[in-house]
Amino acid sequence: MTFLRRFKFSAFAGTLLVVLFFSCEEDLTTIGASVIGGEPFTTDKAVYDVFAFNKKIEAVRTNKLPLYQLGIFNDPIYGKTEARITTQLILPNTNPTFGILDQDTEDNPDSSFPTQIPENETVKEVILYIPYLRAGDEQRDRDLDGVDDEFDVDPDDPNSDSDGDGVNDNQERANGTDPLNVDTDGDDINDGEDDSTIANQFPKKFELDSIYVNGQLFDDETPLSFNLKIERSTFFLRDLDPNTNFQEAQEYFSTQRFSPTFVSDVLFEGEITVSNEHILVPLEDDPTTEDVDESEQFSRLDPGIRISLDSDFFQENILDKEGGSELLSQPNFNEFLRGLHFSISSISDDAMVLLDLTNPNVSLDIVYEYDAVDVNGTADDVSDDIVEVRESTYSIDLITRLDAGGINGNAVNTFINDAFPPQITDALDVSENASRIYLKGGSGSFAEINLFEEENGEEVLNQIKANNWIINEANLIFYLDRQTLDAAGDAAEPPRLYLYNAETNIPVYLSGAQRLIDSRTGQILVAAVNESYDGRLIVESNEKGSRYKLKITDYINDLVIRDSTNATLALTITTDIRSSATRNAMLTDEERDLPFVSTLSPLGTVLFGSNVGPENEDKKLKLEIFYTETN
Repeated sequence: MTFLRRFKFSAFAGTLLVVLFFSCEEDLTTIGASVIGGEPFTTDKAVYDVFAFNKKIEAVRTNKLPLYQLGIFNDPIYGKTEARITTQLILPNTNPTFGILDQDTEDNPDSSFPTQIPENETVKEVILYIPYLRAGDEQRDRDLDGVDDEFDVDPDDPNSDSDGDGVNDNQERANGTDPLNVDTDGDDINDGEDDSTIANQFPKKFELDSIYVNGQLFDDETPLSFNLKIERSTFFLRDLDPNTNFQEAQEYFSTQRFSPTFVSDVLFEGEITVSNEHILVPLEDDPTTEDVDESEQFSRLDPGIRISLDSDFFQENILDKEGGSELLSQPNFNEFLRGLHFSISSISDDAMVLLDLTNPNVSLDIVYEYDAVDVNGTADDVSDDIVEVRESTYSIDLITRLDAGGINGNAVNTFINDAFPPQITDALDVSENASRIYLKGGSGSFAEINLFEEENGEEVLNQIKANNWIINEANLIFYLDRQTLDAAGDAAEPPRLYLYNAETNIPVYLSGAQRLIDSRTGQILVAAVNESYDGRLIVESNEKGSRYKLKITDYINDLVIRDSTNATLALTITTDIRSSATRNAMLTDEERDLPFVSTLSPLGTVLFGSNVGPENEDKKLKLEIFYTETN
């Protein structure tokens, strides 16, 4: 145990801290309650050593995830990761009928019904659409004027006029005109004077999230294109594990390899250009409205991947299977058409995209034509019957989210990782207290943390209890190794760290956090909403991160007041602080449940540990405890 420093504060500051403490921590007044009665007290700060040990993750479970990585991320510290996706397809209804008549009726028509004709269903086009992730609503448009903060001339004023056309942003939102374009419909009439603009026929811009180009977050000023390839998967993804007598869910890990062995037909291969604007889809003209040309109007889709797949493949494997055993049930369909395999290759820049395959707007639409008889309102008179071509759409899902929680269908993320450089590899899975902490998402690395001493710290805790301390605040400070990071090159930095009890997998909360967890999903219900959990990256004026500060006041009070066990903690990066759910992972020498939120990110960082030289003493990992002690 090393007791590093003690600092004295003024009596006024101490009084203020005690008042704040008793107003926020009513359950802690059993210790030091007599302070309020006027006994002398002092408020100090104690700094303790923290011990960190790096752990390598060999593989993580990556099926049935809320988000999937797709593409290439070249981390300047940890090397390249290539992420691919293999997913099942989900029929909206089994044994479907295409057109009006089922296949048996088409094959065996009743001559007394002249409308029973071969329908000749023919695929016209197949459109796959997967929207990109967008920044959260509460972050995207603070003043709710319809303009994302990134593009708003004044993101706190709904009456600002971002395009300077004399109509404020909020009014343009109500009018359905573009607040970032002086002349929305391009007719050379300013929006402030134009009363003929059709509402909402422009591509709105959005702030996108979780798209990386050359290791940095994508922005609209950086053009980004990548080559997307979609193939038929021939690998059967099981839902249940036969090794457990089909009683438990099948686990698939990031080291699984599907390509090139388990892929066949190429359904799409081509260039995708990332845009942060709406996708405008032209409407079809309605011939019954002679005065309006609907083809000049558009429906709008959020920014995303929207491509045409091979029509012949879906003709042969979907429409031509009408009435067959292949579409009779979802298990039959899974066995027959086992899914799709997605991969991305670089064009000029490395690209990594995070996708939510369970987003209800994800669609695989098979647009087809078929023949049908129009009886012209005279069902008993066949002389005026005509055969016409009609159009319909059959939509297939990838995977879907169930209302009761969980995911319907199966998809797997696979990672192909470069080997870590020797200086990182040599620091993993060793018993030596770390000088650097290596955190990497996906199948990367995490750290175990011991407070006070390398073992359980009982000596220090007994000293704190004997001194009758009231813990006002406790912080762990993790400094970034800026020299190592900057020397390697620019890369996006994890915006948040996640600290949890390595023995129970329960998060370590900020003091005062409301510990409400949805038992169904494992998500924190309140803490993320009211920002009760911290660990955010602290950014300096040079726009580079300097440190992470995690408040663990409740955890320390549990040790001091409630005699909780001083357990080993674990530290990872996180993509969603609301989730504390865990998944099975393969470490170097064991299997262990790890938070799956770290699986969802390609990011990594390097932090200072506590075993540092004198030149980095000010960046040393430490635990700060602010306390009140009666004299």
